[in-house]
Amino acid sequence: MIQPSYTRAWSQISSYLLIRFRAVRWANVVVLIGFVGLFFGLLTFAHEVTGQFRPTVDIDLSPWALPRYALYSLSRGLAAFALSLGFTLIYGYWAAKDQAAGRVLVPLLDIMQSIPVLGFMPGLVLALVALFPSSNLGLELASILMIFTGQVWNMTFSFYHSLRTVPQDLNEASEVYHFGWWQRFRQVELPSSMIGLVWNGMMSMAGGWFFLMVTESFILGDKDFRLPGIGSYMNVAIHEGNVSAMIYAITAMIIMIVVVDQLFWRPVVVWAQRFRVEESTSEENVSSWFWELLRRSNLVALAVGVVRRVMRRFQARPKRVAIRLPVKPSASSGRTVSLVMLALIVLALLGGAWALIQILHHLSFGDWGRVLGAGGITLGRVIASTAIGTLWAVPAGLAIGLNPRLSRMIQPVVQIAASFPAPMLFPLVVGGLSAAGVPLGWGSILLMLMGTQWYILFNVIAGATAVPSDLKEAAQTYHLSRWRRFRTLYLPVIMPYLVTGWVTAAGGAWNASIVSEYVIYKGEGLTAWGLGSTISQAAENADLPLLTASVVVMALIVVVINRTVWQRLYHLTERRFSLTK
Repeated sequence: MIQPSYTRAWSQISSYLLIRFRAVRWANVVVLIGFVGLFFGLLTFAHEVTGQFRPTVDIDLSPWALPRYALYSLSRGLAAFALSLGFTLIYGYWAAKDQAAGRVLVPLLDIMQSIPVLGFMPGLVLALVALFPSSNLGLELASILMIFTGQVWNMTFSFYHSLRTVPQDLNEASEVYHFGWWQRFRQVELPSSMIGLVWNGMMSMAGGWFFLMVTESFILGDKDFRLPGIGSYMNVAIHEGNVSAMIYAITAMIIMIVVVDQLFWRPVVVWAQRFRVEESTSEENVSSWFWELLRRSNLVALAVGVVRRVMRRFQARPKRVAIRLPVKPSASSGRTVSLVMLALIVLALLGGAWALIQILHHLSFGDWGRVLGAGGITLGRVIASTAIGTLWAVPAGLAIGLNPRLSRMIQPVVQIAASFPAPMLFPLVVGGLSAAGVPLGWGSILLMLMGTQWYILFNVIAGATAVPSDLKEAAQTYHLSRWRRFRTLYLPVIMPYLVTGWVTAAGGAWNASIVSEYVIYKGEGLTAWGLGSTISQAAENADLPLLTASVVVMALIVVVINRTVWQRLYHLTERRFSLTK
């Protein structure tokens, strides 16, 4: 009687060990194949970047060319995202920690996010092409920098505001334990901002894809600069009226977005859950099949162990030196460096202002009047698109962020919808609007909404994800109605995220106006009077004075609104909508 029981137990243990061995083995194989594929993908893109400069590129509309084009577009997007993340951490930290610098850096951030791609594209492309005349590096850098401008602003705003609203108890704990600036940043400030940073990073990738057709196919007067990629593929397909090629491009874009979501963003979202400020563990955790695969891989564990040992050795060295250094001189030297950098930025701004004056003195008062009138029309469309996006994004974002199971099902769909370059669908939407008798003047609001509503949605999801479980349990215990729960718990928690979503959505709407108020449909340019169409036509006609004046007016309008509206809302959220103040 004992022998069969012992045999059965041994059989179960053997089966379990065999299953674990197979899982680990296949996890290692998948990780190894992924690393090899990533390596060869980087080599292919590097060969394209350093290749001989080609004045014109013939885009192959065969579906078999799309995998290579998707690799090029994805490589540019990831390079721009890495640049955006570095900029966010440095710029956002500087603006949040240095009050004097913040008075310059935050308005400057408003100005930079309000400048559309076409506003600086001519000078950027021509300068980089002239700097690298014998290779594609200049055009590739120009494309990456333009994608960067579509990604970086909402990440920077989110990180800046997260640093300004770190829970007070965490700040007090860091002071009690005498944390230095690096310990405070690594153990308190960066973890507190991680959830918002991750969700805004997802939105940043989507923002970069929005102008994909513009960033990969530049038309400057009689010059046509083009890079191989999905954006240029779709651009050529639209101009030739090749419906099959359009469908191929849309399919390839969807596949690329799903792959990036499953292999990158979903694991990052799961990893970021460890940074939630929680006292309750009853919340259902989100999951990712690829994250679990990585956790079972010995190769990944080995690589992580090596990195941790290197980091420990790197962090151990400065401590011996840091004890000998006094605190005050280091703080003083950091302040001096900040002032020097700030002075250089101010000097650069003064130089740019003088160059603008030299360009703008050619315009008449009538030209300025038309530009200001167009700015007022576009402002109305921006407000309308932001308001409409808020009406549906707040309840939808709360529903997704508060329900991990729903988030697991809906996130890939939302990621696809947000990441898909809306201008690819503009011809279809404009065709539907024309059939319904809706003029482009009103239809452009819908076109703006297609690209800007996601900024609000993703920030609301991030805010809803950060709602502490113990407060949700308290609301359930006291049987609060849905409205009271929204008004007393959810709205105060998501308000800082919502303000960031409004700021970035409005900035995105201004940028989207250049492709929403001037649309190519059936080979003809449809125009809705506004600042966006003025910028698009000025860039197409190489009218530098009119282009510069339109960009200046757009930047001024955005800065005035941000100073009078958004800044006050930021201060309000810091004073009233914090769980620890």
